[in-house]
Amino acid sequence: METPILNKINQPADLKQLSLAEETELATEIRHVLLNKVSQTGGHVGPNLGVVELTIAFHTVFDSPTDKVVWDVSHQSYTHKILTGRKQAWLDPDHYDDVSGYTAPEESPHDYFNIGHTSTSIALATGMASARDLQHKHGNVMAVIGDGSLSGGLALEGLNTAATLKSNLIILVNDNGMSIAEDHGGLYRNLKELRESRGTSTNNLFKAMGLDYRYVENGNDLSSMLTAFKAVKDVDHPIVLHVHTEKGHGYAPAITNKEAFHWHVPFDLATGATLHPATGESYNDVIHGVLEDELTTQHTPITAITAAIPGMYDLKRFGRNHPDRYFDVGIAEQESITFATGQAQQGLRPIVFHSGTFLQRAYDQLSHDLGINKLPVTIMVSGGSISAGDPTHQGIFDVAMLSNIPNLTYLAPTTKEELAAMMRWSLRQTAGPVAIRVPGNGVHSAPLTAFDAHKMHTLHAGKTVAILGVGSLLPLAEQVQQRLTDHGVDATVMDPRDISDPDTAALDALKADHQLVVTLEEASLSGGFGEKVSRYYGATAMRFLNLGAAKRFNDRETTDELWHEFKLTPQQVVTAILTNLN
Repeated sequence: METPILNKINQPADLKQLSLAEETELATEIRHVLLNKVSQTGGHVGPNLGVVELTIAFHTVFDSPTDKVVWDVSHQSYTHKILTGRKQAWLDPDHYDDVSGYTAPEESPHDYFNIGHTSTSIALATGMASARDLQHKHGNVMAVIGDGSLSGGLALEGLNTAATLKSNLIILVNDNGMSIAEDHGGLYRNLKELRESRGTSTNNLFKAMGLDYRYVENGNDLSSMLTAFKAVKDVDHPIVLHVHTEKGHGYAPAITNKEAFHWHVPFDLATGATLHPATGESYNDVIHGVLEDELTTQHTPITAITAAIPGMYDLKRFGRNHPDRYFDVGIAEQESITFATGQAQQGLRPIVFHSGTFLQRAYDQLSHDLGINKLPVTIMVSGGSISAGDPTHQGIFDVAMLSNIPNLTYLAPTTKEELAAMMRWSLRQTAGPVAIRVPGNGVHSAPLTAFDAHKMHTLHAGKTVAILGVGSLLPLAEQVQQRLTDHGVDATVMDPRDISDPDTAALDALKADHQLVVTLEEASLSGGFGEKVSRYYGATAMRFLNLGAAKRFNDRETTDELWHEFKLTPQQVVTAILTNLN
């Protein structure tokens, strides 16, 4: 498409030469290029469409990077990137992959942090503001935080610290009435009251914390945002600028279905329809089958708990049928775990549904509240896989995190039958918390003739080499076993199941007629399952080979590149095994 105004913008200073009419046209052009790209590549749709005007206004009024803006989550920073010298990543398909979907200091001096999780911006901004003052520097510091992110404890801690500062700090609350899904929690009643009263209600969370406060009714009106920013620029004390915006503004499908268009896979731009919808059975279907049977047939007193990611597990399906047993605590991973702990102590059997890349924020609660108290909470963990894209969303550290918490059992199912059996076992045991790593490699099925959560399952009994395939990598272990037969090696294939405490009886049995034990895991090798096996065999004659991910934050590599680098293709594993044997 033609972008006559955007073509003139190469840095924020160029905006200062535009008229209001030209900037209004620029907003239209930016929306078009945003939608054109994300409809092809996937990405955060609604969050970015909602902040086009306020981003243009910021870079018109303020002087970045002397004046600094910290974007909470930073998934809404696409317009910011377009205006700060990176527009080719939206205009030219050959450059679509040049920038990440989040702020990245290595890309531009206008970015300050790699951020991909919520509730961080205010705390970061308070630190930046205090550093500015101690070094006698100048410039505004602004934190842009969505209303959904305010439910995270760190956001409230940041507000608490902000109120103690005696210098410039602007906290822009981008209030669109949505988190990833709907907002949940008591503070949203106050935000609603403030919106309905145009900011005049005497019941004001921000003022109660000691902060100055102003309200902007239409954050999608460029003139209103320019006026608001001019009024607070160079303010000499902390102030909250509460801005009402519309998530998905300017694109009807994203407005109609805000949750689905928070982040969306490639879609048809004209209709909003997904281009390549998933088909067939999913592990979510298996999970919901167990939930319904346990609650309605077995009468297990289960509850389902999530921290603002119901879509990952289609949990609203359960919530519609059992609204009194469904709890969305908002973006508050810590609360989700401790809330479940309280329920378990009182006799319920809570199941908490999490993403592995978000659950890390509840580490203390997993250890202190659950581990020490040995309460039977079930935690479903999705997203455990080797993937790239950006360093903030990594699915390889959950095994090291969860499998090393005392009293917590971490299970890795390989099929839908194992997943169901592990859920049912977890709901009946009383020894302590159980986490289950939902496979991310598509639904696999195999008969389950016997099940013991703590015992390894042998799929094929051979000799010389034993291959232990953790969860989603069991199919890889089976492929390697088949290829090794061409080299005269009849390898054993085993499913470890329990990846927190290896089955030592099974490991001991392998000593009789095996020379090499190979572990395959779609997780960081450091602190992972393979290390536990190697440590157990350390003083024996058994040789071992651990294959998995490196301990690092992957960034921009493709998934295929990572699998090759980590030597996790079938032929690479075969070669590594034969080299070790010879």
